[in-house]
Amino acid sequence: MKNLKRIYFAVIALTVSNFSIAQSNILNAMSPEEIGDESIERIYAKADGPAPYEYVNDRDVIFQKTVWEVIPLDQRQNLVYYFPLEETIDRKPLFNVLKDAVMNKKITKVYQDDNFKYKLNPKDLEDKFYRIDTLPEGVDQYILEGKIDAQYIDRVELRPTDVKEYRVKGMWYLDRNAGELKYRLLAIAPVVTDIATKGEDFEQAVPMFWIFFPDARETLYNIDAYNDKNAAMAMNYDYLFNARKFTGTIYKTDNVYGDRNISEYVQGNAMMQLLEAERIKSSIRDFEDDLWNY
Repeated sequence: MKNLKRIYFAVIALTVSNFSIAQSNILNAMSPEEIGDESIERIYAKADGPAPYEYVNDRDVIFQKTVWEVIPLDQRQNLVYYFPLEETIDRKPLFNVLKDAVMNKKITKVYQDDNFKYKLNPKDLEDKFYRIDTLPEGVDQYILEGKIDAQYIDRVELRPTDVKEYRVKGMWYLDRNAGELKYRLLAIAPVVTDIATKGEDFEQAVPMFWIFFPDARETLYNIDAYNDKNAAMAMNYDYLFNARKFTGTIYKTDNVYGDRNISEYVQGNAMMQLLEAERIKSSIRDFEDDLWNY
């Protein structure tokens, strides 16, 4: 019985090591300003950084399949990537996390597309986050006076509520040494309301940019997400994505036709597109099963 208890607490300890403590120091704070101060243990844990990916020899990969998935933010399991909509004392919207890291150059491997061909810098991205409009009164003032007062200039900015979904690109592969099917996340993209159409009658949603995921791991590791099962054990975003704690639907895979979308060859029928996505998912899963059955 004692051995079982030891094993139980050991498992709990290992599990806790994957999470971070929510609202640090709240029970020891003598003033509201001290809430959020990190303990020395938490500082050391952050200093270690995310667990590095293991090296994979190309010769050991006997199967691989690249898939693109959409993570809709209106599904319950994905709400952690949408909320909170405003920053709290201990949490921050994922969109703000990515935006701030990109603009502050903590994340530098940012690209226009998912093939990582056209790299973007913070100056290129400014027009994607903000739009400056001149009100009609400002136009009249400029015609009469040659200047525009600040009150007639409207600054439109993307907010976390403008995020419709996230898209991720990853690879399923079978390592013959490990003898199991594994997943490696390669890229992530927020799909947001196009700043050029925000506030218009017909808003359009577009992928804002693609981030090479390994470059974002350090940032995501240091940011806590809410754990609705136990608020005392907040999970970081790096753990959530790598553990695939999301509900996603495949919308594209690598194929002979130039990695075309499912919607391009299964047109006009949403149900058939969903079934095709499930077929692709099953074919990946079945490869591992068939490997050991035959």
